[in-house]
Amino acid sequence: MRRVPLRTGLTLNVALTGERSGPPAILLHGFPESHRTWREIAPRLQDRFFLIMPDQRGFAGSDRPQDVEAYRTEALVEDIFALADALGLERFALVGHDWGGAIAWAAALRGDSRLTRLAIINAPHPVLFQKSLIENADQRAASQYISAFRAPGFDKIVEKNGYEWFFEKTFGGHVDLAKIPEAEKQQYVAEWSQPGAFNAMLNWYRAAKLIVPPPGLTVPLPDWLLRAFPKMRVPTLVVWGMKDVALLPVQLEGLDELVDDLQLVRLPDAGHFAPWEAADSVVAALEPFLAAGAEASAPPA
Repeated sequence: MRRVPLRTGLTLNVALTGERSGPPAILLHGFPESHRTWREIAPRLQDRFFLIMPDQRGFAGSDRPQDVEAYRTEALVEDIFALADALGLERFALVGHDWGGAIAWAAALRGDSRLTRLAIINAPHPVLFQKSLIENADQRAASQYISAFRAPGFDKIVEKNGYEWFFEKTFGGHVDLAKIPEAEKQQYVAEWSQPGAFNAMLNWYRAAKLIVPPPGLTVPLPDWLLRAFPKMRVPTLVVWGMKDVALLPVQLEGLDELVDDLQLVRLPDAGHFAPWEAADSVVAALEPFLAAGAEASAPPA
Protein backbone atom coordinates (compact mmCIF):
# COMPACT_ATOMS: atom_id res chain seq x y z
CA MET A 1 0.00 0.00 0.00
CA ARG A 2 1.11 3.53 -0.71
CA ARG A 3 -0.30 6.94 0.23
CA VAL A 4 -0.34 9.07 -2.92
CA PRO A 5 -0.89 12.85 -2.61
CA LEU A 6 -2.80 14.29 -5.58
CA ARG A 7 -2.91 17.74 -7.13
CA THR A 8 -6.65 17.72 -6.28
CA GLY A 9 -5.62 18.27 -2.65
CA LEU A 10 -6.50 14.79 -1.44
CA THR A 11 -4.34 11.80 -0.61
CA LEU A 12 -5.46 8.37 -1.76
CA ASN A 13 -4.52 5.02 -0.31
CA VAL A 14 -3.36 2.95 -3.29
CA ALA A 15 -2.51 -0.73 -3.71
CA LEU A 16 0.10 -1.39 -6.40
CA THR A 17 1.00 -4.80 -7.77
CA GLY A 18 2.70 -6.21 -10.85
CA GLU A 19 5.84 -5.07 -12.62
CA ARG A 20 6.11 -1.31 -13.13
CA SER A 21 7.25 -2.02 -16.69
CA GLY A 22 3.97 -3.81 -17.47
CA PRO A 23 0.97 -2.17 -19.18
CA PRO A 24 -0.74 -0.02 -16.52
CA ALA A 25 -4.39 -0.40 -15.54
CA ILE A 26 -6.24 1.61 -12.90
CA LEU A 27 -8.95 -0.44 -11.19
CA LEU A 28 -11.81 1.44 -9.51
CA HIS A 29 -14.00 -0.16 -6.84
CA GLY A 30 -17.58 0.71 -6.01
CA PHE A 31 -19.85 1.02 -2.95
CA PRO A 32 -19.43 -0.06 -0.20
CA GLU A 33 -15.99 -1.51 -0.85
CA SER A 34 -12.34 -0.53 -1.30
CA HIS A 35 -9.33 -1.62 -3.34
CA ARG A 36 -10.08 -5.09 -1.92
CA THR A 37 -12.84 -5.42 -4.54
CA TRP A 38 -9.98 -6.72 -6.68
CA ARG A 39 -8.63 -9.24 -4.16
CA GLU A 40 -9.43 -12.17 -6.47
CA ILE A 41 -8.60 -10.33 -9.70
CA ALA A 42 -5.17 -8.87 -8.94
CA PRO A 43 -3.34 -12.16 -8.31
CA ARG A 44 -4.60 -13.44 -11.67
CA LEU A 45 -3.39 -10.38 -13.63
CA GLN A 46 -0.30 -9.14 -11.80
CA ASP A 47 2.13 -11.23 -13.85
CA ARG A 48 1.13 -9.38 -17.00
CA PHE A 49 0.01 -5.89 -15.95
CA PHE A 50 0.94 -3.07 -13.58
CA LEU A 51 -2.21 -2.74 -11.46
CA ILE A 52 -3.11 0.47 -9.62
CA MET A 53 -6.01 -0.02 -7.18
CA PRO A 54 -6.93 3.08 -5.16
CA ASP A 55 -9.36 3.41 -2.32
CA GLN A 56 -11.40 6.15 -3.94
CA ARG A 57 -11.99 9.37 -2.02
CA GLY A 58 -14.23 8.81 0.98
CA PHE A 59 -13.47 5.09 1.20
CA ALA A 60 -11.29 2.94 3.45
CA GLY A 61 -7.77 4.37 3.82
CA SER A 62 -8.14 7.44 1.61
CA ASP A 63 -9.04 10.98 2.67
CA ARG A 64 -12.68 11.41 3.65
CA PRO A 65 -13.96 14.96 3.09
CA GLN A 66 -17.40 15.40 4.66
CA ASP A 67 -18.83 18.02 2.27
CA VAL A 68 -21.27 16.59 -0.29
CA GLU A 69 -19.85 18.86 -3.00
CA ALA A 70 -16.49 17.10 -2.68
CA TYR A 71 -18.10 14.07 -4.34
CA ARG A 72 -19.45 15.61 -7.52
CA THR A 73 -18.61 13.56 -10.61
CA GLU A 74 -16.10 16.07 -11.95
CA ALA A 75 -14.03 15.87 -8.77
CA LEU A 76 -14.07 12.08 -8.71
CA VAL A 77 -12.98 11.89 -12.35
CA GLU A 78 -10.22 14.41 -11.73
CA ASP A 79 -8.84 12.15 -8.98
CA ILE A 80 -8.22 9.45 -11.59
CA PHE A 81 -6.21 11.63 -13.94
CA ALA A 82 -4.39 13.20 -11.00
CA LEU A 83 -3.45 9.72 -9.83
CA ALA A 84 -2.13 8.91 -13.30
CA ASP A 85 -0.07 12.11 -13.18
CA ALA A 86 1.28 11.32 -9.71
CA LEU A 87 2.44 7.89 -10.88
CA GLY A 88 3.82 9.17 -14.19
CA LEU A 89 1.45 7.15 -16.37
CA GLU A 90 1.52 8.30 -19.98
CA ARG A 91 -1.15 5.83 -21.09
CA PHE A 92 -3.38 3.52 -19.09
CA ALA A 93 -6.46 1.32 -19.17
CA LEU A 94 -9.34 1.91 -16.78
CA VAL A 95 -11.40 -0.84 -15.14
CA GLY A 96 -14.41 -0.02 -12.98
CA HIS A 97 -17.07 -1.86 -10.99
CA ASP A 98 -20.31 -0.38 -9.62
CA TRP A 99 -19.62 3.28 -8.67
CA GLY A 100 -16.08 2.80 -9.94
CA GLY A 101 -17.61 1.93 -13.29
CA ALA A 102 -19.76 5.05 -13.24
CA ILE A 103 -16.65 7.17 -12.75
CA ALA A 104 -14.83 5.16 -15.42
CA TRP A 105 -17.62 5.90 -17.93
CA ALA A 106 -17.40 9.61 -17.09
CA ALA A 107 -13.60 9.60 -17.32
CA ALA A 108 -13.66 7.96 -20.74
CA LEU A 109 -16.23 10.46 -22.01
CA ARG A 110 -13.66 13.22 -21.43
CA GLY A 111 -11.78 11.98 -24.47
CA ASP A 112 -8.35 12.15 -22.84
CA SER A 113 -5.88 10.37 -25.15
CA ARG A 114 -4.03 8.82 -22.19
CA LEU A 115 -6.98 6.51 -21.57
CA THR A 116 -6.57 3.65 -24.06
CA ARG A 117 -9.12 1.04 -22.95
CA LEU A 118 -12.24 0.98 -20.80
CA ALA A 119 -13.52 -2.11 -19.00
CA ILE A 120 -16.80 -1.95 -17.08
CA ILE A 121 -18.20 -4.55 -14.69
CA ASN A 122 -21.86 -4.16 -13.71
CA ALA A 123 -22.00 -0.40 -13.98
CA PRO A 124 -24.53 1.19 -16.35
CA HIS A 125 -23.87 3.81 -18.98
CA PRO A 126 -25.20 7.13 -17.60
CA VAL A 127 -27.72 7.62 -20.42
CA LEU A 128 -29.19 4.14 -20.14
CA PHE A 129 -29.33 4.23 -16.35
CA GLN A 130 -31.16 7.55 -16.14
CA LYS A 131 -33.61 6.56 -18.87
CA SER A 132 -34.34 3.26 -17.17
CA LEU A 133 -35.03 4.96 -13.83
CA ILE A 134 -37.73 6.99 -15.51
CA GLU A 135 -39.12 4.53 -18.06
CA ASN A 136 -38.59 1.06 -16.55
CA ALA A 137 -40.68 0.25 -13.47
CA ASP A 138 -38.53 -2.70 -12.43
CA GLN A 139 -35.28 -0.76 -12.50
CA ARG A 140 -36.90 2.14 -10.69
CA ALA A 141 -38.10 -0.21 -7.96
CA ALA A 142 -34.69 -1.87 -7.69
CA SER A 143 -33.02 1.54 -7.26
CA GLN A 144 -35.12 2.97 -4.43
CA TYR A 145 -32.24 2.24 -2.04
CA ILE A 146 -30.50 5.28 -3.59
CA SER A 147 -33.14 7.59 -2.12
CA ALA A 148 -32.67 5.93 1.27
CA PHE A 149 -28.90 6.44 1.08
CA ARG A 150 -29.43 10.11 0.22
CA ALA A 151 -31.69 10.76 3.21
CA PRO A 152 -30.14 12.93 5.93
CA GLY A 153 -29.08 10.85 8.89
CA PHE A 154 -28.99 7.50 7.12
CA ASP A 155 -25.42 7.04 8.35
CA LYS A 156 -26.73 7.43 11.92
CA ILE A 157 -29.34 4.70 11.30
CA VAL A 158 -26.59 2.35 10.17
CA GLU A 159 -24.44 3.30 13.14
CA LYS A 160 -27.34 2.57 15.50
CA ASN A 161 -28.13 -0.82 13.93
CA GLY A 162 -24.49 -1.75 13.64
CA TYR A 163 -22.17 -2.19 10.71
CA GLU A 164 -22.59 -5.96 10.80
CA TRP A 165 -26.31 -5.34 10.21
CA PHE A 166 -25.44 -3.24 7.16
CA PHE A 167 -23.06 -5.93 5.94
CA GLU A 168 -25.86 -8.48 6.00
CA LYS A 169 -28.37 -6.09 4.42
CA THR A 170 -25.97 -5.04 1.65
CA PHE A 171 -24.43 -8.32 0.61
CA GLY A 172 -27.14 -10.75 1.74
CA GLY A 173 -29.41 -9.95 -1.19
CA HIS A 174 -26.64 -10.49 -3.72
CA VAL A 175 -24.42 -13.36 -2.61
CA ASP A 176 -24.30 -16.28 -0.20
CA LEU A 177 -22.80 -14.62 2.88
CA ALA A 178 -21.08 -17.88 3.79
CA LYS A 179 -18.84 -17.35 0.74
CA ILE A 180 -17.36 -14.18 2.25
CA PRO A 181 -14.56 -15.12 4.66
CA GLU A 182 -14.92 -13.80 8.20
CA ALA A 183 -11.66 -11.85 7.84
CA GLU A 184 -13.10 -10.01 4.84
CA LYS A 185 -16.30 -9.23 6.73
CA GLN A 186 -14.31 -7.75 9.60
CA GLN A 187 -12.27 -5.69 7.13
CA TYR A 188 -15.47 -4.15 5.75
CA VAL A 189 -16.76 -3.42 9.24
CA ALA A 190 -13.45 -1.87 10.32
CA GLU A 191 -13.34 0.42 7.29
CA TRP A 192 -16.94 1.56 7.68
CA SER A 193 -16.43 2.20 11.41
CA GLN A 194 -13.77 4.88 10.93
CA PRO A 195 -14.84 8.41 11.94
CA GLY A 196 -16.77 10.05 9.10
CA ALA A 197 -16.28 7.06 6.80
CA PHE A 198 -19.87 6.03 6.28
CA ASN A 199 -21.11 9.58 5.73
CA ALA A 200 -18.35 10.11 3.15
CA MET A 201 -19.36 6.95 1.30
CA LEU A 202 -23.00 8.03 1.20
CA ASN A 203 -21.98 11.40 -0.22
CA TRP A 204 -21.28 9.67 -3.53
CA TYR A 205 -25.04 9.16 -3.83
CA ARG A 206 -25.96 12.57 -2.46
CA ALA A 207 -23.74 14.45 -4.90
CA ALA A 208 -24.92 12.54 -7.98
CA LYS A 209 -27.32 14.37 -10.28
CA LEU A 210 -29.21 11.16 -10.94
CA ILE A 211 -33.01 11.45 -10.72
CA VAL A 212 -34.62 8.51 -8.89
CA PRO A 213 -38.40 9.02 -8.93
CA PRO A 214 -40.57 7.21 -6.39
CA PRO A 215 -42.63 4.30 -7.77
CA GLY A 216 -45.66 5.27 -9.79
CA LEU A 217 -44.72 8.91 -10.36
CA THR A 218 -44.50 10.13 -13.97
CA VAL A 219 -41.57 12.46 -14.55
CA PRO A 220 -40.08 13.90 -17.76
CA LEU A 221 -36.68 12.97 -19.07
CA PRO A 222 -34.05 15.50 -17.93
CA ASP A 223 -32.82 18.00 -20.51
CA TRP A 224 -29.36 16.46 -20.81
CA LEU A 225 -30.90 13.20 -22.03
CA LEU A 226 -32.78 14.99 -24.80
CA ARG A 227 -29.62 16.55 -26.24
CA ALA A 228 -27.04 14.74 -28.33
CA PHE A 229 -24.83 12.73 -25.99
CA PRO A 230 -21.20 12.11 -26.96
CA LYS A 231 -20.49 8.63 -28.27
CA MET A 232 -17.86 6.55 -26.53
CA ARG A 233 -14.76 6.37 -28.75
CA VAL A 234 -12.51 4.34 -26.45
CA PRO A 235 -12.54 0.56 -27.06
CA THR A 236 -14.87 -0.72 -24.36
CA LEU A 237 -15.49 -4.07 -22.70
CA VAL A 238 -18.62 -4.51 -20.60
CA VAL A 239 -18.78 -7.58 -18.36
CA TRP A 240 -22.19 -8.15 -16.77
CA GLY A 241 -23.25 -10.56 -14.06
CA MET A 242 -26.76 -11.34 -15.25
CA LYS A 243 -28.06 -12.22 -11.78
CA ASP A 244 -27.56 -8.63 -10.61
CA VAL A 245 -30.75 -7.66 -8.76
CA ALA A 246 -29.77 -3.98 -8.35
CA LEU A 247 -28.74 -3.21 -11.94
CA LEU A 248 -31.00 -5.15 -14.27
CA PRO A 249 -30.20 -6.46 -17.77
CA VAL A 250 -32.14 -3.54 -19.25
CA GLN A 251 -28.87 -1.63 -18.81
CA LEU A 252 -27.43 -3.53 -21.77
CA GLU A 253 -30.22 -2.60 -24.19
CA GLY A 254 -29.05 0.03 -26.68
CA LEU A 255 -25.49 0.08 -25.38
CA ASP A 256 -24.09 -0.64 -28.83
CA GLU A 257 -25.60 2.63 -30.07
CA LEU A 258 -23.62 4.63 -27.49
CA VAL A 259 -20.24 2.90 -27.82
CA ASP A 260 -18.30 2.75 -31.09
CA ASP A 261 -16.13 -0.28 -30.27
CA LEU A 262 -18.00 -2.52 -27.81
CA GLN A 263 -17.35 -6.02 -26.52
CA LEU A 264 -20.09 -7.40 -24.28
CA VAL A 265 -19.62 -10.46 -22.07
CA ARG A 266 -22.58 -11.79 -20.12
CA LEU A 267 -21.93 -13.94 -17.05
CA PRO A 268 -25.11 -16.00 -16.58
CA ASP A 269 -24.20 -17.34 -13.14
CA ALA A 270 -22.77 -14.18 -11.54
CA GLY A 271 -24.44 -11.30 -9.75
CA HIS A 272 -23.50 -7.73 -8.92
CA PHE A 273 -20.24 -8.48 -7.10
CA ALA A 274 -18.74 -10.41 -10.00
CA PRO A 275 -15.10 -9.28 -9.39
CA TRP A 276 -14.87 -11.55 -6.34
CA GLU A 277 -17.91 -13.73 -6.90
CA ALA A 278 -16.81 -14.95 -10.36
CA ALA A 279 -13.17 -13.90 -10.63
CA ASP A 280 -12.13 -16.55 -13.15
CA SER A 281 -14.86 -15.50 -15.58
CA VAL A 282 -14.09 -11.81 -15.14
CA VAL A 283 -10.37 -12.37 -15.72
CA ALA A 284 -11.09 -14.51 -18.79
CA ALA A 285 -12.78 -11.46 -20.31
CA LEU A 286 -10.42 -8.79 -18.95
CA GLU A 287 -7.02 -10.30 -19.71
CA PRO A 288 -7.22 -10.54 -23.51
CA PHE A 289 -8.99 -7.19 -23.74
CA LEU A 290 -6.32 -5.37 -21.73
CA ALA A 291 -3.53 -7.22 -23.52
CA ALA A 292 -4.88 -6.19 -26.92
CA GLY A 293 -4.92 -2.60 -25.78
CA ALA A 294 -1.33 -2.81 -24.59
CA GLU A 295 -0.22 -4.22 -27.95
CA ALA A 296 -2.12 -1.54 -29.85
CA SER A 297 -0.55 1.28 -27.85
CA ALA A 298 3.00 -0.10 -27.83
CA PRO A 299 5.55 1.97 -29.77
CA PRO A 300 6.72 0.44 -33.06
CA ALA A 301 9.87 -1.68 -32.86
